[in-house]
Amino acid sequence: MIWLTWRQHRKQALWTAAAILALAAVLVPTGLAMRSSFQDSGLGACLRALGHAELVDNGGCEALSERFRNKYDSTAYLAVLLVLLPVLAGVFIGAPLVAREVENGTHRLVWTQGISRRRWILTKFGLVGAVALVLSVGYALGAAWWLQPLADNGLGRFRYLVFDVQGIAPIGYTLFAVALGILAGTLARRVLPAMGISLAAFIAVRAVVELFARPYFLPAKTLTYAIDSPLMANRFAGSWIYQEGVRNGTGALVLPDGRIGCGPAGGGGPDGGSTGCLARVAQEYGPGPHTNWQEYQPADRFWTFQAIETGIFLALTVLLVTVAVRRVRRIS
Repeated sequence: MIWLTWRQHRKQALWTAAAILALAAVLVPTGLAMRSSFQDSGLGACLRALGHAELVDNGGCEALSERFRNKYDSTAYLAVLLVLLPVLAGVFIGAPLVAREVENGTHRLVWTQGISRRRWILTKFGLVGAVALVLSVGYALGAAWWLQPLADNGLGRFRYLVFDVQGIAPIGYTLFAVALGILAGTLARRVLPAMGISLAAFIAVRAVVELFARPYFLPAKTLTYAIDSPLMANRFAGSWIYQEGVRNGTGALVLPDGRIGCGPAGGGGPDGGSTGCLARVAQEYGPGPHTNWQEYQPADRFWTFQAIETGIFLALTVLLVTVAVRRVRRIS
């Protein structure tokens, strides 16, 4: 079975290896350049000095951070290529695994050679899944290495697309995609329809979990501090900010998606300018005291969220494989 599986899927394996090498040829040079610039500019040392405290005076790092963002933030869109890898495994490896056999009629010969259908499908999924597991671990480690300077510079590891390509979540995504492709093959029994079904279903499930489940894995925390505080929220902490804004003395949100700094850290100035700043804020937004407010997930919950989401997709993988085994037993 091992030799047969290799013979049947060696083309997909070679194309997968070629795609990974091509992606590495793009990511490795840019990753080395980003990491070198991040350290040589002094930005790395500045951010390490800030740490992950909620409130800091981060003004000293802003100029360095802005220069780095202007130079490298556009490269973050390469993460889209990384997001596609799990679904490509499902479409080009998982979907043809059963569908090609049934479409070509070779399943009738295979299943009369002393190998049960159950053993055949589980062995195939085990071998293909093991290869997918190794590849997903390697690509997750590589993506984390490449994204680290961007994440540390305020992008954060919780950001959409960034969260999805590092940690252990890619393992769950990849195994789920392969299992989904196999089940789609047992339903469609032809390769191209199976590919289309697995692609559409993968996108739908990922979107539902990412948009409607992930934000509620754990209750969000809130942070409130005066607008004339000498410290401001640490935007380099890596937190996932759901909402932020400024509230007036009655608790009403008077400035959504913004914040005001009347203290030294916010530009109010140590020369007495904060009094005038407070007066202007009161005139524009009503009676104080005014406070900056955030609803967020702290950065130290990253691995908890990773574990929860990976568990969801591994559970779905087991369910899909179970259903696929039953479907294979009914194929004539």
